[in-house]
Amino acid sequence: MSGPAAGAGALDTPGLGRRLACFVYEGLLLFGVVMVAGLIYGVAIGQRDSQVGQRGLQALLFAVIGVYFIWFWTRSGQTLAMKTWRIRLVTLQGAPVPPLRALARYLLCWIWFLPALGTVAAFGLHGVWRTFGAVVVGVLVYAVLARLHPQRQYWHDALCGTRLVVWRRPG
Repeated sequence: MSGPAAGAGALDTPGLGRRLACFVYEGLLLFGVVMVAGLIYGVAIGQRDSQVGQRGLQALLFAVIGVYFIWFWTRSGQTLAMKTWRIRLVTLQGAPVPPLRALARYLLCWIWFLPALGTVAAFGLHGVWRTFGAVVVGVLVYAVLARLHPQRQYWHDALCGTRLVVWRRPG
């Protein structure tokens, strides 16, 4: 990246469809990351039952996913999915995102999922499909809320002083 003005229109906000497609692709890529981390954890603790070490695995995955995002956001401003969809994370001024701001964004990004998961727990909903449905509805509602932001950014980005922009290769 050669600075805030890395190409004409570099600070345009990507459309909601593009951002959601990137979100889904990111989930597919994270599946592999999570599987490898889970395998290493399971072997390390000698896990024979899914209930054994469950909280430790959750904590490890939270940390591994955080390292994944923070690493990419602070290095190039893009994960592999973001590169594919030509989306970059920058500060409001168009500069690279510093580590503490990336950490804050990672923590606030959980707002995509926590309200839906809280609803599932509060109402005692059971089953994979009910949980999946609640999360999908929650994600879509949160994504649509970006339309209320003046620059159509997600609200966790507004709180962190970051924004998603269309990235066009300079030259």
